[in-house]
Amino acid sequence: MSIYVDNSKVAFKGREWCHMMADTLQELHYFAAKMGVDPRLFHRSASYPHYDITIQMRETMISHGAIIADRRTIIACGKKLKIELALECK
Repeated sequence: MSIYVDNSKVAFKGREWCHMMADTLQELHYFAAKMGVDPRLFHRSASYPHYDITIQMRETMISHGAIIADRRTIIACGKKLKIELALECK
């Protein structure tokens, strides 16, 4: 299982946020649940399916095995997740 976090720092509601993705939706949701991420932070209708997580959460994710990924990896992963989500909705 590979969980990826990016280096984004998006300011919103007084916090800085980034994104979490995985190789599959199953892995993504499993890891998010295991780490206590609120399911409402999953964005299925964004450019690519992902969870928004705070910068502090990112540090916790990394300490539990998440990989800091470059933009190319995040985009490739996002494309796979988008296809998987589309197939899941059929």
